[in-house]
Amino acid sequence: MRMLQTEIGRVRLSGIVEGISYLLLLFVAMPLKYFADMPDAVSIAGPVHGFLFLGLVLMFWIGKAAVPLPTRLVVWGMVGAVIPFVPFIVDVPLYKMLQSEQPQAS
Repeated sequence: MRMLQTEIGRVRLSGIVEGISYLLLLFVAMPLKYFADMPDAVSIAGPVHGFLFLGLVLMFWIGKAAVPLPTRLVVWGMVGAVIPFVPFIVDVPLYKMLQSEQPQAS
């Protein structure tokens, strides 16, 4: 997978996966808990999302040291991870950085 070949790609993948897990927690597991009396949905999705959140924070710190990612982007990435849909907005500058670092095929 081409995304995993660079540090920026790994940060992007972590952000996308974490963002999806957060949306699943908020819009699938929590409604199941409160409207369908299925608390196990949150009991499963919550810890999975928490693990992925910690992984994303770690990936941003590694990216800050390795790339280096701009401090503003790292802060937005970590703060944005607790606000729905923001990880996908933070992905835009990461995608642009990834594209500028990839060699262009001729």
